[in-house]
Amino acid sequence: MIVGVTGAGGFIGRAAVRALASAGHTVVPLVRAGSAMQGIPWHPNRPAPLPGLDRLDAALHLAGEPVAPGRWTAPRRARIRGSRVDGTRHLCAALAALPHPPRVLLCASATGYYGNRGDEWLTETSAPGEGFLAGICRDWEDAAVTSVPAGVRVVRLRFGMVLGPDGGALGPMRRIFRLGLGGPLGSGRAWVPWIGRDDVCAAIRRLLEDESLEGPFNLAAPHPVRQRDFARALGRALRRPAILPVPRLALRVLLGRMADEVLLASARVRPAALEAAGFAFASPTLDACLAGIFPKA
Repeated sequence: MIVGVTGAGGFIGRAAVRALASAGHTVVPLVRAGSAMQGIPWHPNRPAPLPGLDRLDAALHLAGEPVAPGRWTAPRRARIRGSRVDGTRHLCAALAALPHPPRVLLCASATGYYGNRGDEWLTETSAPGEGFLAGICRDWEDAAVTSVPAGVRVVRLRFGMVLGPDGGALGPMRRIFRLGLGGPLGSGRAWVPWIGRDDVCAAIRRLLEDESLEGPFNLAAPHPVRQRDFARALGRALRRPAILPVPRLALRVLLGRMADEVLLASARVRPAALEAAGFAFASPTLDACLAGIFPKA
């Protein structure tokens, strides 16, 4: 297939582009004006056509303003919402206006859709949660399904914490843990939905190619862990202690609302839709995933 990809230069996008190209697909990056990456220009901040695409078989939409780190000031909240909700709506309108709209759109979302839910098991049929991030994810997914009237199969990718060797969430954590300063956040009881980046790429390929699959999919490994267990596993992988907890109050003072909704929120997520589709995870457990990422730590 010819696959248009936004966010192709990001942590997930780089790996997804390599995986799709290795599988024989042709990848066409959709890039914002001023980007150093070569590709077809698109404008997330306003409706605009996508010139130069005579036929696009599929689209993978990964672009968006990062939600972490840093405080969610009012201007930053506006940028996060605009890049995800408005950007997705504008992209969908541009795709629908093509002479031959793509057959499938895979649109990023996040397990933040579920909000802070304690020990409750969460699947794709669970109701959305409360809060800024949950609301963004809900509206983001609603924007993606505006492609359906154009005959596009829409898949919503609810990403957990994606783990890989060259960036993402593990980047800053790795530096802290190597200094011997790592530990759980808050009480350590919050559930962390996580997934290895290789499994993300395999799932993206499966969801692009299997025409029977649509709707929301939790891109999270089948064995979520609590914050304290995540810290211990990362400490083992890096051969460093993981005993210094970061107090909840300190995180709230430093980061405000972002700390509550991203770092301290509990989401015990299960990838029920992927499991029902028969998807096999290469790294179903956290220890196996981290051992692959840090083989010589």
